[in-house]
Amino acid sequence: MLMSSVPSNSRVLMLLGQLERMNGEAMVKDVETARQVTAKILHLIQTQGEKMHTSFIPWYFPLVKGRRVGVFVSKGGTGILFQILITASKELPPSEELMLQLHSLLAKVGPKDRKFGVKARLSGALNVTVNLMKQNLQNTKLLLPCLQVLRVYSTNSVNAISLGKNGVVELMFKITAPYSKKNTSLLKVALDALGALLKSKTNARRAVDGKHVPVLLALYLDWHRNDNRHRHMLIRKGLLVCLRNITNLKLGRKAFIEADGMRILYNSSTECLPVRTLDPLVNTSSLIMRKCFPKNRLPLPTIKSAFHYQLPHIPAVGPVAQLYSQPPGVDDVVDESDDNEETEGDTENDTENEEDEKDRCTNDDIETDLNKLHPKKSPGRPYEELRVYERFFVELSEDFQVSVYIKENLLKHTSKHGFIQDYSQEDGNPTKEQQAQPSPSAHALTTLELDAIHLTKDQDKTEVANIPSPDGYATLSSLTRPSSQGQSIEQELAHVLESVSLEEAGALNSEEGAKGVKEEGSPVNATRHIQSPLLLGDCGSEGPEDEGGEGAVLEVPDTALLLSLHDPDLYVEMVKGTHSVPQYAEVAYPDYFGHVAPTFREPLLERLYGVQRSKIFQDIERLIHPNDILDKVVYDLDIPSCPVIEDDGESLKFNSQFESGNLRKAVQVRKYEYDLVLNSDINSNHYHQWFYFEVSGMRVGTTYRLNIINCEKSNSQFNYGMQVLMYSVQEAISGRPRWVRTGTDICYYKNHFARSAIAAGGQKGKSYYTLTFSTSFSHKDDVCYFAYHYPYTYSTLKMHLSKLEALRTPQIYLRQDVLCETLGGNSCPLLTITAMPESNSNDHICQFRNRPLIFLSARVHPGETNASWVMKGTLEFLMGTSPLAASLREAYIFKIVPMLNPDGVVNGNHRCSLSGEDLNRQWQNPNPELHPTIYHTKSLLQYLAHIQRAPLVFCDYHGHSRKKNVFMYGCSVKETVWQSNISATSSDLQEDLGYRALPKILSQIAPAFSMASCSFVVERSKESTARVVVWREIGVQRSYTMESTLCGCDQGKYKGLQIGTRELEEMGAQFCVALLRLKRLTGLRNHQHLLDLESDIIGTQSKVVSCPTTYVMEEDEPSFLEAIDYSAESNDEDAEPENEHISEVHKNPDHLDQLSDSETNHRD
Repeated sequence: MLMSSVPSNSRVLMLLGQLERMNGEAMVKDVETARQVTAKILHLIQTQGEKMHTSFIPWYFPLVKGRRVGVFVSKGGTGILFQILITASKELPPSEELMLQLHSLLAKVGPKDRKFGVKARLSGALNVTVNLMKQNLQNTKLLLPCLQVLRVYSTNSVNAISLGKNGVVELMFKITAPYSKKNTSLLKVALDALGALLKSKTNARRAVDGKHVPVLLALYLDWHRNDNRHRHMLIRKGLLVCLRNITNLKLGRKAFIEADGMRILYNSSTECLPVRTLDPLVNTSSLIMRKCFPKNRLPLPTIKSAFHYQLPHIPAVGPVAQLYSQPPGVDDVVDESDDNEETEGDTENDTENEEDEKDRCTNDDIETDLNKLHPKKSPGRPYEELRVYERFFVELSEDFQVSVYIKENLLKHTSKHGFIQDYSQEDGNPTKEQQAQPSPSAHALTTLELDAIHLTKDQDKTEVANIPSPDGYATLSSLTRPSSQGQSIEQELAHVLESVSLEEAGALNSEEGAKGVKEEGSPVNATRHIQSPLLLGDCGSEGPEDEGGEGAVLEVPDTALLLSLHDPDLYVEMVKGTHSVPQYAEVAYPDYFGHVAPTFREPLLERLYGVQRSKIFQDIERLIHPNDILDKVVYDLDIPSCPVIEDDGESLKFNSQFESGNLRKAVQVRKYEYDLVLNSDINSNHYHQWFYFEVSGMRVGTTYRLNIINCEKSNSQFNYGMQVLMYSVQEAISGRPRWVRTGTDICYYKNHFARSAIAAGGQKGKSYYTLTFSTSFSHKDDVCYFAYHYPYTYSTLKMHLSKLEALRTPQIYLRQDVLCETLGGNSCPLLTITAMPESNSNDHICQFRNRPLIFLSARVHPGETNASWVMKGTLEFLMGTSPLAASLREAYIFKIVPMLNPDGVVNGNHRCSLSGEDLNRQWQNPNPELHPTIYHTKSLLQYLAHIQRAPLVFCDYHGHSRKKNVFMYGCSVKETVWQSNISATSSDLQEDLGYRALPKILSQIAPAFSMASCSFVVERSKESTARVVVWREIGVQRSYTMESTLCGCDQGKYKGLQIGTRELEEMGAQFCVALLRLKRLTGLRNHQHLLDLESDIIGTQSKVVSCPTTYVMEEDEPSFLEAIDYSAESNDEDAEPENEHISEVHKNPDHLDQLSDSETNHRD
């Protein structure tokens, strides 16, 4: 036996040596000596001092800082104790004192020994302890250490099953019942051990079969009623943990329901709510009740879209093929597989940890094939096929200089090819008008009908095609004034780089328009009259008056004077030329009036303590008090003849039958509470996220709760400060036409509506999520609209493009082509913007034709409306009259596809086109018939690659639902390799860091942009996205996706604020300014003095320093890394407390001193 200079640890080892020598027959003869030795070891371990010596002999180094338990375990003490236990058990009767000492010592050692359970099972110690307990049920002195050891045994799943077979589960129920306040410390340990045992499904079944669920509930109720001073929280928590583990089984949930468990836990939890320290009990009860709440069907006949569009041909494979091959009789709302017992039991935790799982397996998606990581730069199609796209690049043709001046600088080009048309002409004279006749029961009194709108302005009405009179733009803002001296340019640039406030963008607020908007809260002066049979105040009448009857005349703000690119008359004309699958015949008021961004700030909503729990309890009350539930359908698109169901005026009225609208069904649950169901994307059975609907018939001052019950994503920014948007028609009439953030008590959580495995990609046991918010209304007889984000319809785009024509000056080259026609018959516009040549000299024409190209696109995902607002900011800046805009046009030729998915936008889809597919996953091999916009956009880029004119920058604008700020995704070989385990040579990693330049510039000039959120990793799952395909196949190094938050910012100037259209448009303008800076970095020669000045203002060097990459997954979105607040989504005890509870613990930890560690643990 080696002796140490450390007295305490050496005594442990010395005594351990004595036990080793005594082990065997000698110990049986001298039990008393063995008892004394183990007692001394136990005493040493229990009284270990805090002050420990730091001088150790070499073989002590592996020990855990010299702590005596660690010393004991590391030197094999656990095994020796088990051997002594087995030997001592052979004595008849066994020595009670020795058994007491041994189990006390094992209880201390067990938690420190990772292999304790395995050693116990292999040595046979499990049975010794169990038999000892069975023989000493009334001997609490010996029973307590035995239970403490059993608790450690049971943490091993194999041991738990073995102990269950040995009757330990039944034994535990004998110890824990009936209710008694005697020996509470023993009861606490027994419940901990029972809880650990019941994690095994086999043992949970034993508990159910033994009729122990009602016993546990009765016991919990007894403790709830009698523990008035809350001194025995851990016993109550232990009982709940046992119930929680049993209810992981379908059988357990059934037994819980039959024992009236929902009512018992609901009532007890309600009584606990006022006492903050009882939150762990409330949260665990909530988890159990939500788990046991019977899975309901969505109240739909089918989860497929309410709208049907027959595809010209069906893809051979994929979700759309499965959708069409599904037999007619299949119930796809929910299927029996969703009740799969094992899956349900396991997925409670899986769903909660979905994002964590993704984080753990992110490396699986990183591209590791170096051949794929090096761009091919091969267009892939023969030049003969691509020559037809030459017509979209007339500015590059050699003979174009003639037509430039023949047409007096008006660049209009009409193609000879069928799929290329003059877009501006088509807008002015729509050739296709497939308008559906409104049904008699349509929501005519609250929504504008196209054929019923008659407009008269206070002033003389000018023709749409005419350029506005100079008076309308007499005094431009600071960015549009011409500059004659370098000092004014310097001031302009400094102002822009500090904050591009969008005064640029084509004189966004002319002096005339600005006069119309008085101080916040005041109505505008500029008004128009709508003579219409639509009576906003008369919501109870049956329908529109006869055409010959006199209609009401409403005075409304003339937003054509407030917004330079908006004209209600023109918007209506554009809607008439827009083709939708439902053949909409109505116009939503917000799209008609337009949106004037509010001047006040809209901070992120602060989440109130307990809000989610309160909402969940209200949901549980539906099962507890079913007679209180109305379950009254008030709106249903599945009844196409009469979606708006008339009633006695006691219910809200809903409508979504207008462009971009999405609401499928509304069910009145309680007097002031409604469940809302969103429509799937057409030719799909999921993608529920975008919503846009109208509400009327409200009572002023009443708080309504609205629940969108079929959301799919496992988390949302609605949990972190984001609010929904509301537009009040009465406010608009009063001179405040605007969307505002609204809603209180907002939260997003998993609900009891089961997702069919058909819609969940084959995954069983999944549930939908609820977005819930409360709102009240300020005006009587109002019509309000709610939306996921600021709507931007296809007709709005057409109107804006038509108005952009009016901003064109002789110095601006603007051409609008129709790239192609979509499946739904809508045209996809393509814009070309640059500066006209200074003259028709060869030098100027040559410079004109050889400008680098910038290729921009947006809105491939219809629900990401913020992308269109960013694009609007870009377009307005490019068409502006400032020196910066002029410099930009002179530097580049811009090719822009502002809306890649018009059909999805028109029909209210969230992610797909009419083909039922995500168009941003079709770039590798787009089908010209099913994916025409992607096919022809890619063809444009392939044509440019063929003629050696690939764009300098490609950027696809997107929106992001689970991260804050604005950021970019790019493509980098080096950063992808860094994130993976593949080996690569230095030659493989040679790469120009130029791909980081543009995001780096944006991070310095755009307050909403976050470089830290950017990623330049190439993933396998993204190989069919625009960003990766353009990088890999077209060879564009600077190929990006720019993501804009739907929520707000957590850094920079806008930290703590929700994002609005003003900030989004500003971002679009700042993107343009960043391209000016990039112009210098790429060695282009033009306006060098301006760029030198710009460099000084930015204060940055041209060297781009590498920074850590944030690797991301999940569609086009990174995993959401903020703390999640699900208050009972997991079986993992650590996840039980809500974040709101955790924050309270951190502020005031004193009241939780008596709780176990697992109460206060939480995930990041």
